[in-house]
Amino acid sequence: MRPLPLSEGSAGAAGGFVAGSLADRWQDFRNRLLASPLFQRRAAAFSLTRPIAQRRARSLFDLVAGFVYSQVLLACVRLSLFDILAEGPMTAPALARRMDLPEAGTERLLAAAVSLRLVQRRSHGRFGLGVLGAPMAGNPALAAMVEHHTALYADLADPVALLRGGAGGARLAAYWPYAGPQAPGGLVRGQVGDYSALMSASQPLVAGEILDAYPVGRHRCLLDVGGGEGRFLIQAAARAPHLQLMLFDLPAVVELATASLAAAGLSGRASTTGGDFLKDALPRGADLVTLVRVVHDHDDARVLALLRAVHAALVPGGTVLVAEPMAGTAGAEPMGDAYFGIYLWAMGRGQPRTQGELTALLQAAGFGQVRAVATRMPLQASILVATAGPCPTSLQH
Repeated sequence: MRPLPLSEGSAGAAGGFVAGSLADRWQDFRNRLLASPLFQRRAAAFSLTRPIAQRRARSLFDLVAGFVYSQVLLACVRLSLFDILAEGPMTAPALARRMDLPEAGTERLLAAAVSLRLVQRRSHGRFGLGVLGAPMAGNPALAAMVEHHTALYADLADPVALLRGGAGGARLAAYWPYAGPQAPGGLVRGQVGDYSALMSASQPLVAGEILDAYPVGRHRCLLDVGGGEGRFLIQAAARAPHLQLMLFDLPAVVELATASLAAAGLSGRASTTGGDFLKDALPRGADLVTLVRVVHDHDDARVLALLRAVHAALVPGGTVLVAEPMAGTAGAEPMGDAYFGIYLWAMGRGQPRTQGELTALLQAAGFGQVRAVATRMPLQASILVATAGPCPTSLQH
């Protein structure tokens, strides 16, 4: 963590406080007001401040009740409620039979799902998909992510213990074996199957966003590092029929990728290479290297080593594309530091980074002309692209 400047109301070396800025003093005054029961009652009673007080009370309650909301969603996924309702509206008794639930439990679940806009009441006592439930229907990627969070919740059962015990929870660290002490290159297929399947299922959530935002067709050869089972390459190949494809990942994952690319009819255009990017050279010759949801899994030293390896593999003037959810994303701030910050802590490795922090790492690795590429859904992925310049002297050895 970076130390805070002592000139802005932070603790001094002896534990005392340094006078804060005018903004600090205003915020302290505001917080004293917000904590006052008298002020809360008056704000709720006054017509002009009542909507603000109600919204803030709702936001705070949503934080308190968030786990319950997520478990309602999990129950809907496990009971295939969204897929059932995609067939058409149904009554509660009919749904109870389809889900093999007692009617009382079905009605309680439906009432909760309606309040969360997952389900909507329809005419004649029937229930249909709500505005938030409709995207869940027939979407294995979203369902897989919802189911996967049971591991995260298990590690967060005692969040204070997790934070005090050092990075790495029992469930997530086991789920992502490359984050553990074992050398990643030594992992076998049985150890990578679960997380590779999850990444493969969730890849369509971000691949379309990336490919809509950045025209890969302007390039000749694409190397996807950490490419998993090849889902991103398969979608890129459909966008650019001339594009040659290369994939690099752990040897056990590459076995799965080779089969996936062959099943997609891409064996003639695609090559796969297994290895550990911290130890092994990346295949050379690509003019575009993509790092999709890879960088935030690693600390700064590993990221810098990876970016230097990418720089060495690219043709002169080639492009690297980094795509992942980034901290400080306008309109999605909790996604970075709250969600991914805690998720990666439980996983045992990595950290969310801002565009500025990633830019600094790219420049340190020898890249120039770093720029952001806007996506339609930055909550899912933001993009930075950079150009490989002449190899810095410090990297030529």
